[in-house]
Amino acid sequence: MAPMTSSSSTASWGAFAAAEPVFADTVRRRFQLYKHHVLATLRADGSPRATGLEADFRFDELLLGMMPDSRKALDLRRDPRFALHANPGPDAEMNDGDVRVSGRAVEVTDPEFLARVIEDADPPQPFHLFRAELTEVVRVGLDGDFVVVESWRPGQPLRTARRK
Repeated sequence: MAPMTSSSSTASWGAFAAAEPVFADTVRRRFQLYKHHVLATLRADGSPRATGLEADFRFDELLLGMMPDSRKALDLRRDPRFALHANPGPDAEMNDGDVRVSGRAVEVTDPEFLARVIEDADPPQPFHLFRAELTEVVRVGLDGDFVVVESWRPGQPLRTARRK
């Protein structure tokens, strides 16, 4: 897989939801089943870092909040590429599928937007807040004997592949 460049196409959560409303709703509901998920970032040496994270869907955005100067926040400030994997749940049944999103995390510094988030969500303060700019959304589920892979990228239609 080729590395993502700054010219790669990205989309906000709202743009994704407008392009593929049913798929976006399925993905959002899957993330909302559990509070904690796994965020992958890149360390300064390029190696991966996986850490827990609470994802929040608010104001037509997928928001990633974290403690001040946490390693994951510092990773994203240096290199905004990320992947977020939804908590798979307590067993291996995959009834709701396996969901992940990837893209670029853009730090939110707008005081008005931050004030809206504080008023609406009352997060522990201080905090870093990042807005997800999506490059890919994937859901893997089961349909009888088939594994069904749904994937979306900005500017492309939803793709579905069925594997036996």
